[in-house]
Amino acid sequence: MWWLSDAACIGEDPELFFPIGTSPPAADQAVRAKAICRSCPVRTACLEWSLATYQDAGVWGGLDEEERREIRRLRRRAVSDGRALEPAV
Repeated sequence: MWWLSDAACIGEDPELFFPIGTSPPAADQAVRAKAICRSCPVRTACLEWSLATYQDAGVWGGLDEEERREIRRLRRRAVSDGRALEPAV
C-alpha cells in the first residue's frame, strides 16, 4: 500500500472510518469520514485497493460498504457482458 503514507486519514481516529450500524449517529460518522476522503490525494488508490481486497467494512476511498458492493456488482456484470470496465472514481 504505497499510497497509505499520503492518505488524508493518517492521524485521524480509525474508528471514524468504521461506523457501526445505520443509526443516525453512525450515518453522521460515515458522512464525516467521507468528507475527509473527498480531499484525499490518494482516494482512487485507496478505493481500488479496497475493491481488490474485498474490504467489507468501513469507509474506503470515500465509499461505504454498500457503495463498494454496487461497484463490484457493476464490474462483474460488465465483465460477464463483455464490456469495458469503468473506473471506480
